[in-house]
Amino acid sequence: MSDDGPVARRIIGLTGGIGAGKSTVATLLAGLGADVIDVDAIGRTVADVGGRAHDAVVERFGFGILDEEGRLDRAVLASIVFADRSELDALEAISHPAINATLADAVADLPADAIVVLDMAILVESILGRWGAGSSEGYDTVVTVEAPMPVRRARLIERGMSAGDAERRIASQADDDARRSVAQHVVTNDGDVAALRLEVERIWPQLSAPRSTSSTSK
Repeated sequence: MSDDGPVARRIIGLTGGIGAGKSTVATLLAGLGADVIDVDAIGRTVADVGGRAHDAVVERFGFGILDEEGRLDRAVLASIVFADRSELDALEAISHPAINATLADAVADLPADAIVVLDMAILVESILGRWGAGSSEGYDTVVTVEAPMPVRRARLIERGMSAGDAERRIASQADDDARRSVAQHVVTNDGDVAALRLEVERIWPQLSAPRSTSSTSK
């Protein structure tokens, strides 16, 4: 019997381009026993009143991003940051460490043997999901979800997005090659949910396998 040291909590970074089916995979993983944390949802709260990044965001962008009741006006902030890459960089420099701090707290509250899935749209493009000194903590495995581009476009249009908006949203994200370059597992979602479930079940034994603190380096 090998001495692999104490079992460490598994943390998986789940990503994929818009329309690829990442959220569906997250739901399937939750059904298999994973604790799923919606990183994008946390990102929408850290700049709200009382959120970790609220005061710093207001200080950087001014009181004009607040509505008459003092709440964050997301449309106004979006109009600023998506019109100028440097403004978006400034927002991310404030919000991403705050998101990571919230993630660290959420993960710490889970059992030591939990299989944690960080459901996040931007993994390759950001520091999200990595925290601690030198980003030494956070996800240790990456799963990326892929679907053919025509399928992704069709899904987005079915959601009510215009063809032009769908193209712009896809183009604004990292491409499949970039995500694949950091992933240990690729899930292909080009069929129905039953086929996708089989893909998720195929990789689940590896995702749920114990990870040793002594045999895993970061």
